[in-house]
This record gives sequence, C-alpha cells and structure tokens, in this order.
Amino acid sequence: MQIALPSPSYPLTLSQSRLLRYGVFFYLYVMQGIPSGFYLTALANYFTGKGVSPDVVGSFIAIIGLPWAFQFIWGPLIDRFQGSPMGRRKPWVVGAQLMTVLASCVLLFVGNPVAQIGTLGWLFCLRSVFAAIQDASVDAMAITVIPEDERGRVNAFMRAGFLVGTGIGAAVFANLLHDYGFHSAALVQIMCLLTGVLLMIFVREKPGDRLLPLFSDETNQSNMAAGPGKTEAASHPTHDFKWLFTELFKSLFARKSLLLFGAILLAYVSNALFLRAYNHHLIDELGWADDDVSVLTGTYGMVAATAIALTGGYLADRMGARRLLIIVMGVVAVYLISFNLLSSSWVRRDIAQSGLVALYFMDPAVSAAAMPVLMAICRKGVEGSQFTTYMAFVNLSDVAGTYFAGTALLHFTAPTIGLFGGCLALLAMFTAFLTLRHYRKSGPSPF
Repeated sequence: MQIALPSPSYPLTLSQSRLLRYGVFFYLYVMQGIPSGFYLTALANYFTGKGVSPDVVGSFIAIIGLPWAFQFIWGPLIDRFQGSPMGRRKPWVVGAQLMTVLASCVLLFVGNPVAQIGTLGWLFCLRSVFAAIQDASVDAMAITVIPEDERGRVNAFMRAGFLVGTGIGAAVFANLLHDYGFHSAALVQIMCLLTGVLLMIFVREKPGDRLLPLFSDETNQSNMAAGPGKTEAASHPTHDFKWLFTELFKSLFARKSLLLFGAILLAYVSNALFLRAYNHHLIDELGWADDDVSVLTGTYGMVAATAIALTGGYLADRMGARRLLIIVMGVVAVYLISFNLLSSSWVRRDIAQSGLVALYFMDPAVSAAAMPVLMAICRKGVEGSQFTTYMAFVNLSDVAGTYFAGTALLHFTAPTIGLFGGCLALLAMFTAFLTLRHYRKSGPSPF
C-alpha cells in the first residue's frame, strides 16, 4: 500500500501557522492542568474535608511530585533521540501522552481513596513519571517551533491553558468526587487525556514530517521527496550524552542563571506555600465546604488567572519581560504581606473570597514574565534540555509549596505562613533586580 507523501500545504503544521501554535500549546497545557487541579486542589481539599491531617495531605502531594524532581533526565534524552519521520519532538509528545493515559487507568483499582491515600499517592506517582516526560517533550517542542518575537504571547497561552486545565480539574472534579465518586472522576480524567493523544496524531511540527511513523523503506522516499537538507532530522547536529550533559550543567550552573532562576523559583514557591495554607484555613478554621473552595478556585479564580496570563504575555512582548518580571514579583510580595496582615478580616466571606481569587492572579503573572526570560538564557544546542529542567522545577515548586505548607500548618497559622511567603517574594524581587542590573551593566549577555 502506497502512503501519500506529506504535503507542504498541510494546514495543521506548527511551524507554518501562528494560530495553530497558540491553539495546540494552549490545549496541550490544558491536558497537563486537569490532573494537577484534580490532585492538587480537588483531592487535597476533599481529603481536608474528610479530616485527613495536613501533613498526610502534604506527603500525598509530595509522593506524586517525586518524578518531577528528576525531570532533568528526560531533556537530554529528548535532545539526543529526535531523528524520527514524525518530527523532532512529536514522537516523544504522543508516546508520553499515551503512556500517561494507560498509567491513569490503574487509578481505577483504588476502592476508597481516603483509606488508601498512601496507595493512591504512589499510583499517581507512576502516572507522574510519564506526565513529566510529556511536559518535557512539550516544552522542548515549544522552544523549537516558537519564534522569538512570539514567545511572550505563546507562553502566556501555555500558562493560560494550564490554569484553565487546573480550574477544570479543581471545579469539575470536585463535584464529580462528591456526586459520583472517585472512580467516575478518574474515568473522566482518562477520557480527557485521551483527546490530547488524538489531537497530536493529526499535527505536524514541520512540512516534511509524517503524521505517523513508517516502518519500511518509504521513510527514505519521503526524505528524498523533501529535498536535500530539508528534512528536520538532517537540519540539526546530533550530539552524544557526554556533550549534552556537559553543556547543560555549564549553562544551568552559570552564576547568572542560578541567581535569576533561583529568584523566579522563590516567587513560585511563595505563592504555592500560601495557597495550600489558605485553602486549609478556609476549610478547617472557617468551616467552608471543601467543594466550595475547589469550585471557587476553578471558576472565578481560573477566569481571573487566564485573563492575567494573556494580558501578561502581551505586556511581556510590548514592554520587555525583564521589566515586567520585577514589577510582578513586587506585586506578589505586596499582596502576600498586606493580605496576611489583615487576616482578622478573613471571617468576612466576601473578603476571603476576593483574597482567594486574587491569589490566582499571582502564578500566571509571574509565568508571563518569567518564561520568556528563561527561554532567553537557554544555551543553543541544549535549549530543550535546559528549558525543560527549568519547567520541571517550576512544576515541582507547586508540589514543594503544598508539602511544606502541610508540615508548617502543624506548627504555624496560615497568616504566619503567608507572611513568610511574602518575605520570600520580596527576596525574589531584589535578587532578580540586582542580577538583571549587574549583567546589563557588565556588557552583552543573554539577558
């Protein structure tokens, strides 16, 4: 059977369509956000509402997040093995998506999530292994196909997609948990993730790519049809692992990279730390229903966060991501410090609701400025590995913040934890400001 050669005018080609890039990366991040909202918000709040200790909930989240701590392993593998007729990154994206779906099926074997919280955590951990690979491959694809002048806006769409997915995972799955049970919620999650696999089958990275891999000599025919030097596999150098890891570690541990990324990571951790503490305070101290918190998070919080992410992406391209990053970190610090100093007013439901919605402004605002800055400091040749490593730690910061908040709540109140988070954000702002100013004055740099 003769397989048709790829057409250069195929409409679903990422490198040739700006609108498609926005749409595909938005949707891929929705698919990453749904499980995150499911276990970080809906399940975490569900367990809190069932009387599970905050340190147990924190440990549950930490177990799920373990694979993200080792995500730096996947970047070099993705950069090393990218010679496929399907394109440089697509085989990794589709393969990891499919394995994430299959790994999610084991969640259906959990009968009572509250009684089996430890088992459930390790099953989610298994799913996270493939989710981490998927995240790394999507980020590698993004940094490969997104033109530099679009990075602010496309990154905003990516973060907005993650926030929309997180909102769906929080609001929709909180209701599913209470109305239909854990099995139904897990099954709906599996069906959602499967749509991402089906979408990517019909998308090409570049015109010479195949929709599906070939298992015969027709691969060579397609490469010949594309013309000399026009196939993606032939357009980039292949490096061994020694070179990849050497260059990656040089770039990651360069002083300016450490300082700038460290500041960005502090900003993310400060937000995640207070978010978990505040959700626990609303449910355990103020008596809110856990599904009310999750639904508010997934509706008004998600809409506000999405609007901020898209606006921030536009501003990052217009006014510069570095300047926006400093401003946003300052806003996060002011919010956390001032809101927690006024903690006595949280008994008023309107103020508590407004504070929770405002809290969801912070993450997308930081992301809109931070992602283009991080892309700019990635070293050529290992840009996929370096950016996925950065994103791994950004994702891990959500998990780490939840874990440390769970432990801290045994000894401190939510306002105290929030004030500490505000101090971290303030430290992040000054570190980023001084780093950017120093390297701007010292001559040409990636900043």
